[in-house]
Amino acid sequence: MAEANLDPVFQIQRVYLKDVSLEQPNSPEILLNQDQPAVDIQLGVEATPVAEGLFEVCVTATVQAKIGDKTLFLVEAKQAGIFELRNMPQEQLGAVLGIACPQIVYPYLRGNVADVIQRGGFPPVHLAEINFQAMYEQQQAEAAAAAPQIIV
Repeated sequence: MAEANLDPVFQIQRVYLKDVSLEQPNSPEILLNQDQPAVDIQLGVEATPVAEGLFEVCVTATVQAKIGDKTLFLVEAKQAGIFELRNMPQEQLGAVLGIACPQIVYPYLRGNVADVIQRGGFPPVHLAEINFQAMYEQQQAEAAAAAPQIIV
């Protein structure tokens, strides 16, 4: 009788650019402005089950450059990966989806965002390295703090 293999499985099935957009709502006038733009960068991570043992993990970046109250450019990009995760303890699954998977996907997102911005006619904006473990732990702490406390 063959024994079932219950070793944990972690495999990358695919990494892909799910969505990207570039807007320059005030071009060409704002391109003549020589002032230094203020750049705001927002990041997000989400994980969604897609089939038994398969998860899609998306890392989203929104990069907005403004001069005063006028937008120079706005880039929104969503880089995703499909990961196979099997025979993993439930308490480890969240950490793998919130830390390990985004660490794999994020370098692709960084490259795509820099490329789109440069193709838009601007110097590339290089997203900083992210400590996904610290980000995950902060999200877990915030969720725990927001959870209702039951006092007996």
